[in-house]
Amino acid sequence: MKHITTILATAVSRYWGIALVFIVWQGWVTITGFNSIVLPHPIGVFADLITNPQIYFSAGGKTLLLAAIGLVLGMAIGTLIAVATWSSVILNGVLVPVCVMFASVPVVSMIPVIARIVGYDIHTELVIVVVISFFPAFIFTSAGFRALPAGSEDLFRVLGADGWTRFTRLVLPAAVPNWMIALRLAAPPAVLAAMIAEFLMGTSGLGYLFRAAEEELNTERALGASVIATVVSVVTFMLALSAERFVAKRWQ
Repeated sequence: MKHITTILATAVSRYWGIALVFIVWQGWVTITGFNSIVLPHPIGVFADLITNPQIYFSAGGKTLLLAAIGLVLGMAIGTLIAVATWSSVILNGVLVPVCVMFASVPVVSMIPVIARIVGYDIHTELVIVVVISFFPAFIFTSAGFRALPAGSEDLFRVLGADGWTRFTRLVLPAAVPNWMIALRLAAPPAVLAAMIAEFLMGTSGLGYLFRAAEEELNTERALGASVIATVVSVVTFMLALSAERFVAKRWQ
């Protein structure tokens, strides 16, 4: 009993703000008498989540899978670009402006262009997630390549280490903590990017579920899809944060 009380007290102390939002939401809708099409009761949203879990699990699983694959590919591409810019001054001058340009363009405006090139299917959704994910990996990995311990690079040169040895034994390990930071920062936006792409492309996943519910004026389900997307984003962030802390302890 004491253990359960401790858990409840911890939950209240950490998540009271979230509970307050739902209480205010419920009270506001009740007092103003909004139609459920305009703003449903949170109780109605959670009722739909509970009574139709298979719909949300199916859509959420597709979005999570898309986000995970796009995140892995984006992190890999960003890391490879960082390696290329580190190894060559010419490539640095060519690739850095291109990466900054891609990161500066709003993702929504890129979808029609990418769809015409790749196709109006899941491939476009995957490309969008990759585009969103690669930039943090590129930036933080590049910064990690330059954040070497004081005097370490001179020591490697004195010992006669070649470029490959310096990269694999010094530069690359030094960038691992920064790479984990990039993973933590890129994980939640990958879920959001996947949902936006699904919404605009109209194929599957939480984005498509939100769009279909909105067209049917099923506001409870539309908000339910948003709740699941938020939960998935938070979970991916916490998993990435745990991985970052684990790696940081081993790299100390």
